[in-house]
Amino acid sequence: MMRWIASSPEPSRETSGALVAIGFMVMAALVNASVGAMVKHLSADLHPFEIVFFRALFGIVTLSPLLLRHGLSALETRHFRLYFFRACFAVSSLLMTWTALSIAPLAKVTAISFSQPLFASILAAVFIGEAIRARRISALVIGFLGTLIIVRPGSAAFDTGSVLAIGGAACAASTVIFIRILSRTDSVLTLTLYSALLGAPLSFIAAIGFWQTPTLEQLGWLALIGGVSAIGQLCFTQAYKLVAVATVSPATFTRLIWAALIGYVVFAEVPDRWTWAGGALIFAAVSYIAFRERATKGDRPGSATSAPHA
Repeated sequence: MMRWIASSPEPSRETSGALVAIGFMVMAALVNASVGAMVKHLSADLHPFEIVFFRALFGIVTLSPLLLRHGLSALETRHFRLYFFRACFAVSSLLMTWTALSIAPLAKVTAISFSQPLFASILAAVFIGEAIRARRISALVIGFLGTLIIVRPGSAAFDTGSVLAIGGAACAASTVIFIRILSRTDSVLTLTLYSALLGAPLSFIAAIGFWQTPTLEQLGWLALIGGVSAIGQLCFTQAYKLVAVATVSPATFTRLIWAALIGYVVFAEVPDRWTWAGGALIFAAVSYIAFRERATKGDRPGSATSAPHA
C-alpha cells in the first residue's frame, strides 16, 4: 500500500486544481443567472435595450484603467471592420436575449442559451473550415433536438421569447467566429477593449427610441449588472485557464439550476419538465463536443481549442 502511494503521481495537486476550476465555473454560473434575474427585474421599468447600453457603458468604465495603462497602442489593428461586425452581432445577441428575459421565464431562456456552442460549431465549420465529423454531427442533432423540446414549435411554448432567445444564442455564436479569427493576430486586451468601445455606441443607437432617464436606484442596479458581469467573466476565464474545457463543462449546467432557483424564489416561476429535459440534452451534446475537442486536439487549458465554445 505504502509502495503504491509512493510510486503514484501527485493526484492531490491535480485534483485540487480541478476542484478550484469547477468552483470558479459554478460561481460564474451563479453570477450569470443573477445578472439575468437583475435584467428581468429592471426590465419591468426600463426597456431591455437601455439596460444593454448601460451595461456597455459601465463596461467601458471598468476597462478604462487598462486603456490608460496601455495607451492607444492597445487599439492598433488591421481588422477594424471585423471588430465592427463582431460588435454588431454581440449587441444584437444581448438585445434579443435580454428582451427574451423580460417576457419569458428565466430558466427557459437560460436553457435555450446553452445552444450557443451548437450554433458555433456549425458556423465554425462553414466559415473557418473547422472539421465537423459524424460524431459531432450526431451531438449537434441531439443538442438541437433539446432546443426543440424546450420551445416545442406549434405549441403555446413557442412564443416570442423563445424566438428571441434562439436568435440571441445564434448571434452570440457568430461572435465566437470573429473572436477566433481576430485572436490569430490581435491580443485579448485589444479584443476586450473594442468589444466595449464599439458596443456602447451601437447599443445607444438601439436604445434611443426607448429612452427613459433612470432613477438613482435604477442606476445602482445598472452599475451592479456591469460590475457583476465583469466578475462572472473573470471567474469563467479563470476556470478555463486552470484546466481543460472538458473538465469544467459539466459545471456550466448549474446555471440552469441557479436560474430555476432564482426564478422560483424571486419571480414565482416554476420550470416545466420540457425545460429540464431539453436543457439536459443540450448540455449532454455540448459536453460531448467539448470532450471530443479535448480528445482530438489535446488537453491544453487556456488554448484556442479549449475555448468555451467548441
